[in-house]
Amino acid sequence: MHPILRNIIAVIAGVAIGGFVNMSLIMVSGSVIPPPEGVDMTTTEGLQAGMHLMETKHFIMPFLAHALGTLVGALLIAIIAANHKMKFALGIGVFYLFGGIVAATMIPSPVWFITVDLVLAYLPMAWIGGMIGKTIYNK
Repeated sequence: MHPILRNIIAVIAGVAIGGFVNMSLIMVSGSVIPPPEGVDMTTTEGLQAGMHLMETKHFIMPFLAHALGTLVGALLIAIIAANHKMKFALGIGVFYLFGGIVAATMIPSPVWFITVDLVLAYLPMAWIGGMIGKTIYNK
């Protein structure tokens, strides 16, 4: 397969599967760690109204969703890409970081969570995924 086509497929697969992992974890988060009584976690208005009731435990699943989605996407890209594996893996980290920044401006969250999420969930996980992918499939 031509390297450019393989790299394009890697990016598409990494973004799609990473996004799927992220959304899957977000979708099950309410059953793993139930939201506070009466808080509607499905709307921005509901989150704003109930944010004062949120405890640290309520931010674990969103962080894991962002971190693991990025990690899986970067790992997949590093495995599939024909070349420049780490550049592509870090590229997905930047892509998801941008999404995290946009989400941080739209979804009300404590400053400590936004800081931890933006600093630890995207670029470090992309780097780890890239390193694992390069190690597993160094071609």
